[in-house]
Amino acid sequence: MNTKKVALMLLELANLMELRGDNPFKVNAYRRAARALENSRVSLEVLRERPEELAGVGKGTAAAIREILETGELEQLKQLKEELPAGLPSLLEIPGLGPKSIHALYRELKITNLDELEEAVKEGRIRNLAGFGEKKEKNMLEGIRNYRERPRHHLLVHALPIAEKILKRLQELPEVSRAETAGSLRRMKETVKDIDLVVATEAPSAVAKVLTEMPEVTKVVASGEKKVSLLIDLGLEIQVDVRLVAPSQFISTLHHFTGSKEHNVRIRQRAKEFGWKVSEYGICDPAKGEDFAFREEKELYEKLQLPYVAPEIREDRGEFERTADELPRLIRLEDYRGDLHMHTRWSDGTGSIKEMALAAQKRGYRYIAVTDHSQSLRVAGGLTAEDLKRQREEIEAVNEEMKDFTVLAGVEMDILPDGRLDFSDEVLKELDLVIASIHSSFQQDEETITRRVLNAMENPYVHIIAHPTGRLINRRGPYALHLDRVFQKAKETGTILELNSHPYRLDLNDIYLKKGKEEYGLTFSINTDAHAPEGFDFINMGVATARRGWLEPADVINTWPLDQLLERLNGNHS
Repeated sequence: MNTKKVALMLLELANLMELRGDNPFKVNAYRRAARALENSRVSLEVLRERPEELAGVGKGTAAAIREILETGELEQLKQLKEELPAGLPSLLEIPGLGPKSIHALYRELKITNLDELEEAVKEGRIRNLAGFGEKKEKNMLEGIRNYRERPRHHLLVHALPIAEKILKRLQELPEVSRAETAGSLRRMKETVKDIDLVVATEAPSAVAKVLTEMPEVTKVVASGEKKVSLLIDLGLEIQVDVRLVAPSQFISTLHHFTGSKEHNVRIRQRAKEFGWKVSEYGICDPAKGEDFAFREEKELYEKLQLPYVAPEIREDRGEFERTADELPRLIRLEDYRGDLHMHTRWSDGTGSIKEMALAAQKRGYRYIAVTDHSQSLRVAGGLTAEDLKRQREEIEAVNEEMKDFTVLAGVEMDILPDGRLDFSDEVLKELDLVIASIHSSFQQDEETITRRVLNAMENPYVHIIAHPTGRLINRRGPYALHLDRVFQKAKETGTILELNSHPYRLDLNDIYLKKGKEEYGLTFSINTDAHAPEGFDFINMGVATARRGWLEPADVINTWPLDQLLERLNGNHS
């Protein structure tokens, strides 16, 4: 439990109270308390003892905070979830539809779910309600359409731990000699439809029995000696397809179910040049009646006289046109030396500067940059210029305490809707690292929003553009940014573009990373945007995406030693 999780529960309670039509003063009390927690700079221990000392937290909300911290739950929230129609809270996912509007629809038209909402919109029954009208009705219909068309794929970060848990169970079975993930999960795509596993065994029936009897299985879709398909619920219901093969077929099957459809087509075409055939069970020479078995995937590529291709880039995006020397030496987690985008209790984070530094040092990092939000982002407790001065004093104190580790003083500064930056050059020049990003007015037209980013890149004190396209995977599309113009400006100014590792962002994505590297020669930064020490765990998502984007260590400033990094930052736009 941390303050952010407590704040989220209070915010959820406020939303559900508003859906029910509760007293606005009570609703706002919980919202104020949630904001106070989000902006709090006190430790969890202090919060547990004296929550009412936080500005915005009253007697009632303090009791709720203590209940959450002591039990991990909130009885009032639990009761509300049971009381309200099950489909009502899901309407909050429709863009532009807030709790007040949903309550009005529930009260006046008895709308309790998405189907009923869509029917009412199409019949024109909503436009006559107070506060709605035809324009809002039209926007609601568009929001419903976008929601329904949203791809039903799961975030990689949610599917991965489920796959790893099942994989561990399989690997511990005496009947299993080898087992690995496959499919888009092994290629580390940002979203996956299902989980693919490949298992080598001489006893497929016994393994299938273990799989179908797992307690998390909600449905057995199919069960045989070659394939088992299950619906698994481990906090997320997802389909798991397990291929059961003989040990001699394992590598061929693993390779077949790892590569994209396009990659596998090229593999079959290559085999055809030798007169061979490829199937999910192996490569064979029909003329000689010979089947080829492999101990590792590298042997399979060598047999086809191809350089080995890492799983993440088996997409037919140029890997077959490269020699072994021309394929990239993809970045690894071990290459990473420090995170340059994070938030502390000074803004909307939950850890202190020292806590973040110690957590990073424990991971083997050599440096970090503290980049709390700037003054205009009030909802996130943005810092003023005076706050930044006081924060630098704390950073200097932490640096004096720690050995062989450096904390850089930075900021994540808002690019305002009119293109201005949130701080003057006088403030920015005092910082080690300046990140610029957009947090508002996402709906601006392409020219306006592109110009905002270009303006920031032209500033001599801006080093990095964070999460450049602004997308949230499965939640919000990118804003109308002209990326080629941004890439060209980055090339001209030396501005670094970020790959934000948060699993809802992964922004820039792999396609844009590869384009930025190969067509513009750009340099990137991979950061977690951590708001707590555990947020550093997301770095594996960022590195995986960087690998999919063909990035090498030299392409990423976080792999550079501190002196090289500082030289680049101090000679910004050179």
